[in-house]
Amino acid sequence: MTTVHQDLAAGRWCELPLVEQLAHVGSEVERTIRWRDKGNAEYARRAFERALELLDLTIADPKHRSRLRELTRLREVLADHFWFDNRYGSSDESWRRYFHAFTHAAALSRGR
Repeated sequence: MTTVHQDLAAGRWCELPLVEQLAHVGSEVERTIRWRDKGNAEYARRAFERALELLDLTIADPKHRSRLRELTRLREVLADHFWFDNRYGSSDESWRRYFHAFTHAAALSRGR
């Protein structure tokens, strides 16, 4: 998998707070759902790979060491939902609700 977000991977990602990071992950998850629903499996795959890349950058961020269990479980359940057999029973709507909270919090922190 090629790094798509090279400027973020170079360190800029770690400057963002967790809610902003997860809001960006959520945007890619939303794109994954939309492209899959439109029948474009290739674009859906690419969007999901970008979501995982951003989540991996979040996991690697040193300020989140105390949250590694939660973040790695998030990655596991996302992969299970989109790539495997959804053993955890998540749904597109549950992912939308989960990430909407971060998008809303990030917007509030930016004063919007």
